[in-house]
Amino acid sequence: MKSYKARGIVLHTLRYGENSMVVFMLTDSLGRQNYMVQGVKGGKSRGNKAALFQPMFVLEFEGYESSKMQMHRVRDVRAAMPLVSIPFDVRKSTISLFMAEVLYRLVKEAEPNSPLFDFVWESVCALDSMEDGIANFHLWFLVMLSSHLGFYPGNEYVQGSWFDIQNGIFTPVMPTHRLMLDVEDTAVLASIMETRPENLGGLKMSRERRSSFLSAMLLYFGYHLDTMHHVRSVQILRDVF
Repeated sequence: MKSYKARGIVLHTLRYGENSMVVFMLTDSLGRQNYMVQGVKGGKSRGNKAALFQPMFVLEFEGYESSKMQMHRVRDVRAAMPLVSIPFDVRKSTISLFMAEVLYRLVKEAEPNSPLFDFVWESVCALDSMEDGIANFHLWFLVMLSSHLGFYPGNEYVQGSWFDIQNGIFTPVMPTHRLMLDVEDTAVLASIMETRPENLGGLKMSRERRSSFLSAMLLYFGYHLDTMHHVRSVQILRDVF
């Protein structure tokens, strides 16, 4: 039996029996992995381990694998850092639910991807600490995630352009195939590409424009990655923002 220490970000959980769960995590050393976690309902002295495995919670743990087991196992798990607002702010917890579902559906590789892992980890930190621009964070996350999945916009924006979804570029001429972002959503895309998360409060959007841009980004992701059509937490986002 081989053991290892790792950092992980919780993407999804499934209950297994009375006192166990299967946890899907993005890890720093092994990419996406599935873990069997036993004893999640400990006694009063041990606490409730299940509370650690919430969407986008960041953990440090010791894992171990065996040729006889289909899944890795977890022991000695703890929070890598205290999340001071995500669990208690309905806006942030809604966004974290969306982020976790998107990553759960899109990231399948069981091999390390340090740039992706670091981006996701830092995104959790940014969301937890931010005070302004929270309503725009999920839009920023999708735009920046596209760079780690291989279809970030491939050229510079010029005012008045459309964004060609099929070719992944800004274009001053409306694409004949009409698979595109309109001029207004294209301008939002260009602005987000130039904005750091701590400055998202400076992006002023109406509720309608925010919803339109989210639909546009889901269309863009869906063109490249079919599983994006089934993200269930989108409606919750629309209700909150």
